[in-house]
Amino acid sequence: MRSIATTDLTVFPICLGTNVFGWTADKAASFAVLDAYVEGGGNFIDTADVYPYWATGESTSEMIIGDWLAERGSRDSIVLATKVGMLKGLEGLAPATIRTAVENSLRRLRTDRIDLYWAHVDDRDTPLADTLATFGALIEEGKIRHIGASNYASDRLAEALRVAGDGGLPRYVALQQPYNLVERGYEGELRDVVVREGLSSTPYFSLARGFLTGKYTPGTTIDSPRAGQAASYLETEHGPRAIDALTKVAAERGVEPAAVALAWLAAQPTITAPIASARDVKQLQPLLTAAALTLTADELHLLDEASRP
Repeated sequence: MRSIATTDLTVFPICLGTNVFGWTADKAASFAVLDAYVEGGGNFIDTADVYPYWATGESTSEMIIGDWLAERGSRDSIVLATKVGMLKGLEGLAPATIRTAVENSLRRLRTDRIDLYWAHVDDRDTPLADTLATFGALIEEGKIRHIGASNYASDRLAEALRVAGDGGLPRYVALQQPYNLVERGYEGELRDVVVREGLSSTPYFSLARGFLTGKYTPGTTIDSPRAGQAASYLETEHGPRAIDALTKVAAERGVEPAAVALAWLAAQPTITAPIASARDVKQLQPLLTAAALTLTADELHLLDEASRP
């Protein structure tokens, strides 16, 4: 288990992403994934009010998770995270928007509090102090416990933390951003802010939309909504190199390439728990394997060098 920044939140090293719930995983499959994740030691579940609105026209992921929490009676053992700011009709981080969105999320999740509430996207049209003050009021009311920033640029994240400090407002305790072996833009000013301010990171696209599972090779056809995006990494210079290194380490360890990719990410500075999703229990297994997989210094170096653009 790992701690998120200076909070009292202690989480499994791999966070279960749930954007597929209600999309490529129906309710029964989603319940099976959730059950297997918890049975494997997991406790950190990440969703959003916009998951997967683009496919179902509803906040289906939150609804499925809420039903599962109610049926299993497991709310107190779960660190529950959801997001505000991208759902159609509730875009942005204006106080009224946040107020409406959090009540809707609480109702769908069938809970009285959210452990980690993410600003899903930066809202440059709303003063940071207004957004943070609203989050602060919700914390005082017990509806949310901690807040995080998703998809913030380095300058805006630093400014939000400064505004919080100057105004006695709640600080973002974590950052959520794209980061994986073949997308390494985080390793710069953004990570510098996270290090300097003592934040945690729970990156998404941890498996590069499925590319780092190792199933994408030249000429292979994959049945997945993300197949086109994932296969595009084959057209880069470093994508095939990364896959070669992944499959080498995975074969030597007797594990799936996805487990190695997640273990590499979990070993990087500032990373508390990479987010990865699974549409069935078979896809979940490498996530659970990664949580217990510690790569050697030589393995980390091999993967690091092979995957650099």
